[in-house]
Amino acid sequence: MFDDVAERYDLTNDVLSLGQDRLWRRATVRAVDPRHGEMVLDLAAGTGTSSQPFADRSATVVPCDFSIGMLRAGTRARPWLPFTAGDATRLPFADAAFDAVTVSFGLRNIVDPDAGLREMLRVTRPGGRLVVCEFSHPVWPPFRRVYLEYLMRALPAIARAVSSGPDAYVYLAESIRAWPDQDALARRLAAAGWQQVRWRNLSGGIVALHHAVAGRAATHD
Repeated sequence: MFDDVAERYDLTNDVLSLGQDRLWRRATVRAVDPRHGEMVLDLAAGTGTSSQPFADRSATVVPCDFSIGMLRAGTRARPWLPFTAGDATRLPFADAAFDAVTVSFGLRNIVDPDAGLREMLRVTRPGGRLVVCEFSHPVWPPFRRVYLEYLMRALPAIARAVSSGPDAYVYLAESIRAWPDQDALARRLAAAGWQQVRWRNLSGGIVALHHAVAGRAATHD
């Protein structure tokens, strides 16, 4: 599915989010707070649009995605980034390899999100950090109703006009509607072993940034 949307993925996201995706990416980078020389894993990185800001801040970023189509499109656009194919539930990295791990709009697409969260913990050094940027639940009920109407009716229609794989966006709309709310996702992060879990809403709760820290027992055999 993601191979089909790779060619016009960034453009489609920009149109569907009414340009808000740029603000969400900037907020994610600020939350990760990459420092010079740090190792950052950008999971579900797609074409690397979310990865480049970390490189611009002098971190060593590894864009990782399971979609070969996405990786090919990303390599053509940003050949200087070390794109890596990987399954989020079985990452091809050593224990405690990264200072920070981030995933934007990809956690809900992992076949087993809880296994993915545990695997992210495995590859994060003790004291390292996780930032999850994901669609969530608008906090104001009237706006939530308007938002859900947009998801299920307008989003697929717009995707048909601009996307290289519009049928995929029907699934994406349904996956967003079914995704846990902010508090429920925070509990899942804690259950996976992450500590100091907190979140903040973006765009009225359309998106939430969850932040957590890897404890001292982050690695395992």
